[in-house]
Amino acid sequence: MTDPIADYLTRVRNAIKAQHRVVEIPASNLKKEITKVLLDKGYILNYKFEEDGPQGTIKVALKYDPVYKVNAIKNLKRVSRPGLRQYVSHKDLPRVLNGLGIAIVSTSKGVMTDKEARELNVGGEVLCYVY
Repeated sequence: MTDPIADYLTRVRNAIKAQHRVVEIPASNLKKEITKVLLDKGYILNYKFEEDGPQGTIKVALKYDPVYKVNAIKNLKRVSRPGLRQYVSHKDLPRVLNGLGIAIVSTSKGVMTDKEARELNVGGEVLCYVY
C-alpha cells in the first residue's frame, strides 16, 4: 500500500455508504491523530485503539442522525498525496465550504484543523478535507 491515509479515508467512506456503525482500520500514529481530530470536531462518535498484532487496529464508531439516518460526514477528500504533496503557509490555509468543513493539516506542532493552524500561525501539509 503506497498511501495509507487514502486507504483510511476510503474505508470510512465505504463504511458510511454501507451504513455500518463501526469500521476497523489498521493503526498508525498519523491515523490515530486524524481520528482524534475527527472526534474533537464531532464527525465520529468514538474510537478505540486495540493492540493486536504488530500494528494494531483502530475501531471507529460512525455518527448518524437517528431520525434521518444521515451520517455526520458528507464527504472526505484526500488533498496531499504521495505523488503530489500539498504544503501551504499559514496565510494560504484553505477554507473548506467557507468555514463549514475542516481541512486536516499536519504541522510541526502536530495534526490539527485549518482553523487551529491559522490561530497558531503555522502551515504544513494539507492531508484531507472533511465536510
